[in-house]
Amino acid sequence: MMTSRQLFFQHLAQTSEAPMALEIEKAEGVWLYDNHGKSYLDLISGISVSSLGHRHPTVVAAIKDQLDHYMHLMVYGEYIQSSQVKLAAALTAELSPKLDSVYFVNSGSEAIEGAMKLAKRYTGRPELVAFTNAYHGHTQGAMSLMGGEDWKRPFRPLLPDVRMLEFNDFSQLSQITSQTACVVVEPIQAEAGVVIPAVGFLAALAQQCKATGALLVFDEVQTGMGRTASLFAHQQYQVIPDILVLAKAFGGGMPLGAFVSSSQIMSVFMADPPLGHITTFGGHPVSCAAGLASMKVLTESELISEVKAKESLFHELLDHHPAVVELRSAGLLMALELGDEAKMHKVVKYCIDNGVIVDWFLFRNTAIRIAPPLIITEEEIRFAAEVIVRALDRI
Repeated sequence: MMTSRQLFFQHLAQTSEAPMALEIEKAEGVWLYDNHGKSYLDLISGISVSSLGHRHPTVVAAIKDQLDHYMHLMVYGEYIQSSQVKLAAALTAELSPKLDSVYFVNSGSEAIEGAMKLAKRYTGRPELVAFTNAYHGHTQGAMSLMGGEDWKRPFRPLLPDVRMLEFNDFSQLSQITSQTACVVVEPIQAEAGVVIPAVGFLAALAQQCKATGALLVFDEVQTGMGRTASLFAHQQYQVIPDILVLAKAFGGGMPLGAFVSSSQIMSVFMADPPLGHITTFGGHPVSCAAGLASMKVLTESELISEVKAKESLFHELLDHHPAVVELRSAGLLMALELGDEAKMHKVVKYCIDNGVIVDWFLFRNTAIRIAPPLIITEEEIRFAAEVIVRALDRI
């Protein structure tokens, strides 16, 4: 009989030549446990998904309760489903009044696709603007906005009329014109290795969008749900987008995404044609129940207010190592810059071998990703830092 490992390589489509191939049998809190009983501290949260850790009891209870009522009933938007409407109400209560209409989907890529369609339909314009070293997903539309040509070239032709600008370059904002439907931007560039916006850049971007009638789309798939020390990163910059995109941690560990806008803008999907955007499983009631439970934990606990102290502890423990070029951070979204790809791979391997899961960034292969669950404790941070420091000592 074939082992799970053999079946994995024989029957699951592979995304790289060297997957981690850890066989995880259980996950709890910040810890994963493999089929040999070895424990791993998850320092990347399944790529910013498990903000409350794995199997948070409040989220698990909400999932079980929803399962006792119903699962899938009908394609999105036709039936009134309690977990959907309660999550939409809870989400919009935390946002600007202009962001009062939620469209639920299954993932970040789908949310980006919906946001692009919405902007084109509302403005009647053809052009999309994004930024180099941006990541918005791997579907063809979302990939058209990706900032790395090496990733896009094998799949061209992609969407036409896409203009790429340099993040934090004020001089290029004039390229946003009356032909621009929307500008899609991460308020903090994640896969670029945690690049923070320059002072005033997001405000200047918003002003140019307003002056030209282009819609401003914030991709907060990685930066949302408390990771950067506020529920959403844009709230720290006093800039409100026309469309907000969410996924990853938004579902509390279940597949869930959303794009959020005003009722006025979102209404264009209702007619000419009707069903202007549609999804079968978007806003699945079980996923929405998990998302609602996760939202309540984040907004009713002290987890978000504790993020800055945990960020500071990582800096205290790692900043001064001679192998560290820089530790860039926005809350618990962190990039440990080593300045060398070979060193990065050695550190990642050592950490995983010694029970701490880290990885790297799509557009910054010289830095190590640190994005633990927000529930991580001081003791767990110190353990993780000890392993990382031992790895750094070896290089």
